Amino acid sequence: MGIASDIVIIVVAALIGGIVANKLKVPLMLGYIVAGIAVGPHTGGVTVSEIHHIELLAEIGVALLLFALGLEFSLTKLKPVRTVALVGTPIQMLLTIGCGFAIGRQLLGWDTISSLWLGGLISLSSTMVILKTLMNQGWLGTLSSRVMIGMLIVQDLAVVPLMILLPQLNNSESGLPILGLAALKAAVFLAAMILLGTRLLPRLLTYVAQWNSRELFLLTITAMGLGIGYATYLVGLSFAFGAFAAGMVLSESDYGHQALSDIIPLRDVFALLFFTSVGMLLDPQFLLDRWGTVLTLVLLVSVCKGVIFAGLARVFGYGNVVPLAVGLGLFQIGEFSFVLARAGLADRALSTEMYSLVLSTAIISMMLTPLVSSLTAPLYSLRKRWFKREPLHTINLPESGLHGHVVIAGAGRIGRHVAAVLHHLKLSFVLVELDYRQVQQVREAGFPVVYGDAGQEAVLEAAGIERACLLLITIPAIVSAQAIVDQTRRLNPRLDIVARSEGMEQMKALHERGVYEVVQPEFEAGLEITRQALIRLDVPATDILRYTDAVRRELYAPICRNQECETVALLRDARHLLEMNWLTLGPESPLNGQTIGELNVRTHTGASIVGVMRGGTLHPNPGPDFRFARGDMIAVLGKPDQFNALQEFITS
Repeated sequence: MGIASDIVIIVVAALIGGIVANKLKVPLMLGYIVAGIAVGPHTGGVTVSEIHHIELLAEIGVALLLFALGLEFSLTKLKPVRTVALVGTPIQMLLTIGCGFAIGRQLLGWDTISSLWLGGLISLSSTMVILKTLMNQGWLGTLSSRVMIGMLIVQDLAVVPLMILLPQLNNSESGLPILGLAALKAAVFLAAMILLGTRLLPRLLTYVAQWNSRELFLLTITAMGLGIGYATYLVGLSFAFGAFAAGMVLSESDYGHQALSDIIPLRDVFALLFFTSVGMLLDPQFLLDRWGTVLTLVLLVSVCKGVIFAGLARVFGYGNVVPLAVGLGLFQIGEFSFVLARAGLADRALSTEMYSLVLSTAIISMMLTPLVSSLTAPLYSLRKRWFKREPLHTINLPESGLHGHVVIAGAGRIGRHVAAVLHHLKLSFVLVELDYRQVQQVREAGFPVVYGDAGQEAVLEAAGIERACLLLITIPAIVSAQAIVDQTRRLNPRLDIVARSEGMEQMKALHERGVYEVVQPEFEAGLEITRQALIRLDVPATDILRYTDAVRRELYAPICRNQECETVALLRDARHLLEMNWLTLGPESPLNGQTIGELNVRTHTGASIVGVMRGGTLHPNPGPDFRFARGDMIAVLGKPDQFNALQEFITS
């Protein structure tokens, strides 16, 4: 089958590697790399035969990675830490390149060009690994994490000029003119993309979107990313650079978020091929034979990068635990270094041995990241008697603090809608959100918000969960919701929780953790549409109520097994069965002119008249001498059958 069988082997191997990586709680790309090693030419057994063809497909993965990076690019993410990110990161990269050059020349004995390539490769850190580590350790939302993420964004953007400049180092006879020409070409192309792309591409997307075809929309954005990338390749620039430029231009259009969400699955599939092809070129025997050199290089790179990052964080005015956290977090070599290393191998600036050495060092440094980063707290505690967690980024919190408030986990559309209602009713609340774009929208609305992961203890403490009266979980992801519930139960066991669920399995999982109020938005929306349809079809209101109650009981019955839940369900049913309805007395109503005592409504029907609205004035609990008049609105309390009996009594 040729390449078809190779793709099947790679996908199956990557699936196994991804499952193992997920179980070990490490980034999936490490599992893909190990899978590539297993099916590569150096290990025997099941082996991919057409490695060159797989590498060509992997180039599409690189382009789509950069295309998605351009779509995600936003200067708003850099605002909180823009100085250290925009100024400090280029300094860090230059210092790290110098460090790598010294290591290559003095320790490894490489030539000048190879040593510069080594410096460029180690200057990048891993966004994927850091985000995963910060999330697991509960540091997302802290000042340290914002500094790290800001610097990582700039590093990811720096991949583009590095991919343009580093391959030109081999043209030693041309020297700086070649580099200058490449930079000039890139600047002209980027300017042309901004000028033409901001006008032409959004119009094309608008035209395609009007057809309401998701397939055509996906095909259009893919053709834009790869087509523009190919255009840059034809003019002598990087294929990936053109894809990044296309993504950056499209990110400013109205369809940027939709384009990103549609391209991510395609990007992940081709990225799988890329990371697997990276592993195919690694010889395990090389790692065993050169383990001393690999470990030495890991140590030198980690120390150099850690010191550089920590020193820059301190120079740019960050104190306390921030420099230590940044240094111990960003010491590793990043995933985009694999992209550069493949380019160096193709350009013959790196030999296969050099490539294997860098790749082995990168993989080991990534695997060490969670362990090394976890040393931040104990090392910081050596300087202080106790480790005090740094304050989280909070916005618009009241000066008097939070007491008896509602905590809303998730500031998406549902969370913001609930917040708007509570704000209108002047009820105290605070939102908790991890997505910085959502945080910006909440800030503009003037709502109080804590920036961080609601599944982490420090974030919930910042939101005052111990003093809250209610927790609303609007996050759809079940793993995140379970983590929030578990942390909340530890901090405030008696707090009432209302959670969002996407299906029956999620409802059961949340119920097992003590959440008895679970809402399914899609189910409730469907039920409301049905109710409105029945109203338009003149179905009696009591019949509609009985139907909706029966459907809800059927939905929630599987999770109501214990006595407490059954009691809650009975109270809910009783509330629905004992309802209040309103009657309006028309000009010909037989009740006009009669008193409540004369009618003796309660004896005949069982229903109670609890109020009368007349001329805009409410008369609560009217006595037996109250006389009805034309236009009165009567409030009747009772069960549905009692209300029906009252209607029959009036007509008779």
